[in-house]
Amino acid sequence: MTIVASLPMTSAKTLSPAQLRSAICIFAELLRSHKEVINRLNVYPVPDGDTGTNMTLTIESVVAELNDVKLDAPMRAVTRAIAHGSLMGARGNSGVILSQLLRGLVEKFPDDGDVAPELFVASLEHADVLARQAVVRPIEGTILSIARAGAKGARDNAEDFASLVRGARDEARAALAYTPEQLDVLKQAGVVDSGGSGLLLWFDALCHIMADDPLPQPPALDSIQVHVHEQPVQHGEGDISELRYEVMYLLDAEDSTMHAFREVWSGLGDSIVIVGGEGLYNCHIHTDDIGAAIEAALDAGRPRDIRVTDLSEQVIEERWVREASAEQIDEPEEPVPTTAVVAVVVGEGVGRIFRTLGARHLVKGGQSMNPSTSELVDAVRATGARQVVILPNNKNIRPVAEQVNALVEQVVTVVPTNSIVEGFAALLAYDPDASAEQNSASMRASACNVVAGEVTQAVRDTATDVGQVHVGDWIGLGAQGVQSIADSIAVASNGLLVALIKPEHELLTIIEGDGSNPANTRRITEFVADEYPQLSVEVHHGGQPLYPYYFGIE
Repeated sequence: MTIVASLPMTSAKTLSPAQLRSAICIFAELLRSHKEVINRLNVYPVPDGDTGTNMTLTIESVVAELNDVKLDAPMRAVTRAIAHGSLMGARGNSGVILSQLLRGLVEKFPDDGDVAPELFVASLEHADVLARQAVVRPIEGTILSIARAGAKGARDNAEDFASLVRGARDEARAALAYTPEQLDVLKQAGVVDSGGSGLLLWFDALCHIMADDPLPQPPALDSIQVHVHEQPVQHGEGDISELRYEVMYLLDAEDSTMHAFREVWSGLGDSIVIVGGEGLYNCHIHTDDIGAAIEAALDAGRPRDIRVTDLSEQVIEERWVREASAEQIDEPEEPVPTTAVVAVVVGEGVGRIFRTLGARHLVKGGQSMNPSTSELVDAVRATGARQVVILPNNKNIRPVAEQVNALVEQVVTVVPTNSIVEGFAALLAYDPDASAEQNSASMRASACNVVAGEVTQAVRDTATDVGQVHVGDWIGLGAQGVQSIADSIAVASNGLLVALIKPEHELLTIIEGDGSNPANTRRITEFVADEYPQLSVEVHHGGQPLYPYYFGIE
């Protein structure tokens, strides 16, 4: 529960502890209401759609601390809660920078009494400096530019509190509109900076408390048009990061060790933000080397609350969400069959193959990006058929698919395919003129005839029956779990095929995805030709993310 003090309107000559508390709580409410809009704007430094979520979680940690502070507590108690809550709760790149901005803002506030306009302006400027110091490689066109603009707007209009907060807001708003001119990735996407959009809400909250200005309402989510790019912008200063993992932790360390820690981290990745002091730091980095990023902390002190996020999965999921939100299910031109097929797929090539094999409607989804029941319901209804078969093609999507029959007037059956190649095999037995019940039986039998495998990269260390897996290893997965471990895609693929292929098998289907290349495909097909000359081999381009190769063996 958020506690906000009831405040009478004043002449706004100073900022009281109660007003500061109320501004923070209103800021939290604004972030909650604008969260999805900010997420939608998020294309930099990684288009993973979580900036609004991270800023909201960060400020909610501050509100939780404030809820433990008495309503009539002095300024010192309020500022300590803000500083500690933001440090402990900071999430993601934007959340950590927001934490430093808030900590810098309140650092020079008095222990008791109110804050005068001149001190508040100086504190905004101090927060701007500290935030830039916390970021190893500051980039203009981000939340940092909006913070600096806000401080300048306040300095230029410091005659009274109402004027300075309005000046800060208006200058920050103008700076936000200018961010696409500072970052090409924003201009190409047709959006302003997401973190800056979140910070602008802080100035809106201050204007509401100190000048009685109305609060902004979030725009409709579908009004936010983002031009999604399949390929990242060429990597360089201010471009989209291609590093795969986000590593965050709290670090208990002597202040004297942090310079060396920063130096080590500066060689391990980008989007590096380190905030804190007096023995406790919140550390954030995007990197390809999780182990080294954590080991650096062990040399400096003791890390805790370690969080590792696979950014590539988040980026793919957010791209899927954006694309799905922009698409409408169009009525196919083909005659309506007795039984239609709805398939859950990811990857343009995979989708084309499913279309060729007879799927009437495709729903985007897969590992880490499960479609909702409503999306499947919409697809089933859009087929126009009275009977429908759903191919979930992933074990995590099967339970969602099983709910659809009770929600539509059509007869819906689910063929429990756990992989794309099982979905392919099921469609080979599909008869559009047969009933859903008949199709379900024949498609299940066909799917059972294929042995599925896939290759991906490990995102965490784990022990398996075939050996120890380390982050970054390539692993071959079958129905029994990990079947091969290697430091290259081709070796992991060939090891997986050795574990899966039996003498009675006749056909190997290879589906190429992101990370595959002609050289690796050739290494795999040549290996199969040498070791299993009885197998016919078909290669198709699927374009699926995360998995360079899908294998189907029949």
